[in-house]
Amino acid sequence: MNPHAYFHQLLAAALLLALPTTLRSAEQDLDIERLRGGSLFAKPIPVFVSGYSGEADTVLKNDLFFMGIDSVPESQAQYLLTGKYDGSQIDGALMDKINKNYITRQAFKGGNARLQAHTLADAIAVALGRGPGIGRSKIVFRAKRGAISELFITDFDGQNLQQITQDGTITAAPCWAGRDALYYTSYKLGNPDIYYHKLSSGERRPVARHLGLNTSAAVSPDGQHIAMILSKGGNPDLYVSDLSGNNLRRLTTTPQEESSPCWSPDSREICYVSKSSGANRLYRISSEGGAARSVPTIGVSNCTEPSWSPDGKFIAFTSQAGSFRVCVVEAKGGDATILIEGEDPSWAPNSRAISYVRRQNGNRVLSLLDAYSKRTKDVARVWESTSQPSWSR
Repeated sequence: MNPHAYFHQLLAAALLLALPTTLRSAEQDLDIERLRGGSLFAKPIPVFVSGYSGEADTVLKNDLFFMGIDSVPESQAQYLLTGKYDGSQIDGALMDKINKNYITRQAFKGGNARLQAHTLADAIAVALGRGPGIGRSKIVFRAKRGAISELFITDFDGQNLQQITQDGTITAAPCWAGRDALYYTSYKLGNPDIYYHKLSSGERRPVARHLGLNTSAAVSPDGQHIAMILSKGGNPDLYVSDLSGNNLRRLTTTPQEESSPCWSPDSREICYVSKSSGANRLYRISSEGGAARSVPTIGVSNCTEPSWSPDGKFIAFTSQAGSFRVCVVEAKGGDATILIEGEDPSWAPNSRAISYVRRQNGNRVLSLLDAYSKRTKDVARVWESTSQPSWSR
């Protein structure tokens, strides 16, 4: 994709928020349960949840679902979760239904019902081996209105929407740097430049303002480096720097463009997209430099927007062959599995749920996917269209 086409896509792209309460089945009956003859994701743990009502009950069950814990009738349950929310505290006791042993007992105060329910859900997920919890995680994304796009943050379930930028121009490609900072690209000064933005103070400073394209910042999991795409050398290539943008190292020198870097969980490798062999394909390269190697995606082609799962096992990506499809492949490459019609995948911290974008009536809608069940949940639309989600770790 050349820089002009890339930014034409940025102009048309977008993102968003706020979840409806009903889960719907994915429209396409695509097989995502098996990869190389084995189970791709663990089957949901059946739990009977009782004693809660109202918002606490809704939030708790929704959180557990996207952490691989399904709320079922008592007759079908393996575990029993009982508790209550009394207006100031939420408590829960998780029992093994067969041997009557308590797995964990938890109580949380502070904040509102939503926060307490998120916290309890995270504790239950950890107790059942489905952690880390995602209840208190957040998603940053891009929302578009006309020619303007800005960044928003929401709780993972679409609540507590907050607009972050007000640049009045094209703003794109957000990524997290811990829980209190972002990196992103903005045309605020007329050129696509990369900025650092501290959320708690509002501090913002440029990180990469080289001539030409500066975009797709990705912070390493160890918080030490940034991968980014710069065209300062003539073509869009992959670079790595420290967090301030200094000590810049160029990792690729192909005559074709590179895009969409993401890090391995150990911060030692970067997966990215290159057209060096003609079509868009996935590659891996050491963050120290050296020879790049292909990540085969057998069965699908024209691969973009990779996202490396936090557990290191898989890379999710978009296949743009015919239609847009979110796919997954083992990190070393192999047979690719189509998950769902959509694009822009971003893994949750639990390496099970995925935030992605689906197309609807010419616009894009931010959604959540439980990869095992193929069930999704839309996040309510902000402005005209939403895109480019990044899930906090």
